[in-house]
Amino acid sequence: MRNVVLLTFALAFVGNALAASNESTAWSDARQMVVVTTPSWNVNHGILRTYARTAGAWKEIGTAAPVTLGKAGAAWGLGLNAPRHDGPVKREGDLRSPAGVFDIGEAFGYAANADTAMPYRALSATDYCVDVSGSPQYNRIVDAKVVGEKAVEGSTEPMRRDIHVHGDQRYAQGFVIEHNPQQRAQGGSCIFAHLWKSPVDATTGCTAMDPSLMHRLLAWLRPDDHPVFVLLPTPAYEKLQADWRLPALGDAAR
Repeated sequence: MRNVVLLTFALAFVGNALAASNESTAWSDARQMVVVTTPSWNVNHGILRTYARTAGAWKEIGTAAPVTLGKAGAAWGLGLNAPRHDGPVKREGDLRSPAGVFDIGEAFGYAANADTAMPYRALSATDYCVDVSGSPQYNRIVDAKVVGEKAVEGSTEPMRRDIHVHGDQRYAQGFVIEHNPQQRAQGGSCIFAHLWKSPVDATTGCTAMDPSLMHRLLAWLRPDDHPVFVLLPTPAYEKLQADWRLPALGDAAR
């Protein structure tokens, strides 16, 4: 009986290791990684670091910098890694930033163009990100002139916040964090990296930062390097770092 139990544990261990290995192949071709770590699930601030991979090894690039997150902290999101439940799980309107590994999507901003190699969307007054779960356009940035006013009805995310929200500059520059690309109902929507209102103002689920940091990120990111965005509480990061083949955090990051 003891041997059967030991064999069961051994098989489970091997199975979990293989699953983790297979999981990390989803971002195995990434050569750029934006990493945000937080002290715990329920804090609304963190530290952002950038890494480049050459010859199979991750090397930190640039200087670590503070960012703000969702007012309620972080929760497991829907990205490149398998769904997880060993912590809070992201839901629409929960004021948490999604945790996990995510593709980085298009850049966007108020200006006609930007200093970036990433695909860039110059936002118009009729661009909205649809945060209405169940809508065919859920979790998509769309132009109401193209999809029709009915398609964006009820959305609380006009992308030209300077026009619609008293001159707000938070979306003057940013990029899409590809959370919930499958548009799972109530899974959470409209997750971006964008400018912060101030260093102490949290978000409704995005990652916000100083304009100089955003400018550096947009200038550095390259679509051919398949950049990914990682957000994890430090304890979860350290637990998953080896299996997920993430950069090792230095002592100062802990």
